[in-house]
Amino acid sequence: MTFLYDRGDLRRCARMRIEGKVVLITGASEGIGAACAREFASSGAKLSLTARNEEGLRRAAGPDSLITAGDITNDQDRRRVVERTLERFGAIDILINNAGAGIYQPSWEMPMDEARYLMELNFFAPLAMTQLAAPHMRARRTGMLVNVGSIGGKVVLPWMTLYSVTKSALGALTEGQRIELMRDGVRTMLVCPGYVKTGFQKNVRAGQSPEKVQKARRFAITPEQCAAAIRRGVERDARTVVTPRSGWLLVLAMRLFPAIVESRLASINGTA
Repeated sequence: MTFLYDRGDLRRCARMRIEGKVVLITGASEGIGAACAREFASSGAKLSLTARNEEGLRRAAGPDSLITAGDITNDQDRRRVVERTLERFGAIDILINNAGAGIYQPSWEMPMDEARYLMELNFFAPLAMTQLAAPHMRARRTGMLVNVGSIGGKVVLPWMTLYSVTKSALGALTEGQRIELMRDGVRTMLVCPGYVKTGFQKNVRAGQSPEKVQKARRFAITPEQCAAAIRRGVERDARTVVTPRSGWLLVLAMRLFPAIVESRLASINGTA
């Protein structure tokens, strides 16, 4: 039997080399973003880093990194970081949409302005960043869009329902854009971390996680482990990276035994 491949198929089968690639990372001043900066730099990437915290960016940046302090919920700041990246490096090979925030508050009582901000940062900002970067990738017929979601985007976490909603929307966007851009040589990858030892908990906009979730922190992965999983996923052109991999068990359990999983999550949340 003979199989015919177009050039896009061959590119998708090839392993991506990180060395020399231009990687733009949002939310790069701490946590997963800063760890990604170190991970991709160690693989020879050229880095463009953005976040609101300029001091944190300087700590995460290497000697040749481009840093652009700004708020990616602001259109002018988004355009500035993309324009500066293109001016410095001439291309964007990999965009890692990592910036995001959470909130521990029931959906039925969350102020609407908070709900809108959460969607603005976790969904609309990554969408806007891809709209700025994708045309340049399409013109070169190469590139990867990486969206850092959450295990909560696969299995809704009742202690942060609207956060899970934003990450679920980001996941659907990633899958849709994969199909939209397939013929253009541009790929997409969704990252679904579980519990990661970052400042996420102290940086949430309101509330705190249930006590049982806080105790599970001892089983969390490090930002460095998460960043390494992202780098490996980019190299092998993965569709979805769940880290740690044991998170797939929760996703599978939810699909096969939804009532049991929902009851267990409700008990963790203190509602059952």
